[in-house]
Amino acid sequence: MKTPEGGHTTNYADTLITVAPGTRAVAGSPPPTGKGSVAERQFALLHGHDDELTSDDVLFTVSADRSGVPDGERHAAREAFFSTGQPCLRTSPLAKTYGWGFRFDADSRVALVGRRLAPLRRTRRGRRRDQAPGHEVASLSEFRALSEAPQSLEG
Repeated sequence: MKTPEGGHTTNYADTLITVAPGTRAVAGSPPPTGKGSVAERQFALLHGHDDELTSDDVLFTVSADRSGVPDGERHAAREAFFSTGQPCLRTSPLAKTYGWGFRFDADSRVALVGRRLAPLRRTRRGRRRDQAPGHEVASLSEFRALSEAPQSLEG
């Protein structure tokens, strides 16, 4: 998605991304460790860190870490990274292979959600079952993760 400033973002707000259709995972499971894969790195950033990072934070950090971008060059590298469209978390191996979905809050902060978690469905009163009273969301958009890479990064 394009930002008003002319850059791009992968962030969503008040959105649920469910696992990809056809995934073999019956529940959210950790990816194998030790290889530094995209899935392993995304999982490490998100698991146990609900609502701390945005999708942009996760995707850029994984890319920069894998490319060895030094800390002092990350600000400029991030601007360059998001100067063009990037695949969002709908293309994540966590959603495509390992049974994880993503829930975004109103501030675009992301949390991992397992495939079997019933609290994702909101009650009729406008809040999810796992959500404290007074923290209702007006609506929660829902998208499925993509089974295949998108044809276009724009949109």
